Amino acid sequence: LFTMEPPIVYYPRQEYIETDTGNKVSRKSVICGSQNIILGGKTIIQTDCVIRGDLRRTGGGHAVVVAIGRYCLLANGSIIRPPYKTYKGYYPMKIGDHVTIGEGSIVEAATIGSFVNIGKNCVIGRFAIIKDCCRIEDNTVIPPNTIVPSFSIYEGSPDELPECVQDLYEAKTKDFYSKFQSKDS
Repeated sequence: LFTMEPPIVYYPRQEYIETDTGNKVSRKSVICGSQNIILGGKTIIQTDCVIRGDLRRTGGGHAVVVAIGRYCLLANGSIIRPPYKTYKGYYPMKIGDHVTIGEGSIVEAATIGSFVNIGKNCVIGRFAIIKDCCRIEDNTVIPPNTIVPSFSIYEGSPDELPECVQDLYEAKTKDFYSKFQSKDS
């Protein structure tokens, strides 16, 4: 997965705003409702990203709508928006630490755990939950309300159900049990 040193990526300093906590946000990204967005620190938001912090719950006061952890990367053209409107307004989204969201991906998940890599041009459906240490391959569609277990690799679209380690082991152990028979019968 990571076999060689990543190259140094140079960016034009005047195109990015750097916060006190080390976040680097492109001036060419669209951040709506910034008062409702929390960046954990050392997060990079590249050009043409859209984060919709303006879609929030109804009522007064500040409400965190999008919380993004530390050392995250939102690649060029990725879109982050809260999952859906409930009767009280939009449901908040939480993204863990060390998460990469690839170019052109659209994310409407309820929760994305830590150490998650979402590839290019993916669609993460409303209220999806992606647990820790997952990889979502390029061009993958995760349907709404899907729960992606920890340590999973998802690829493809809904008509191609992905293999999940838990499901594989369950099928393997049940199959072994059914084939474990005495010689006497």
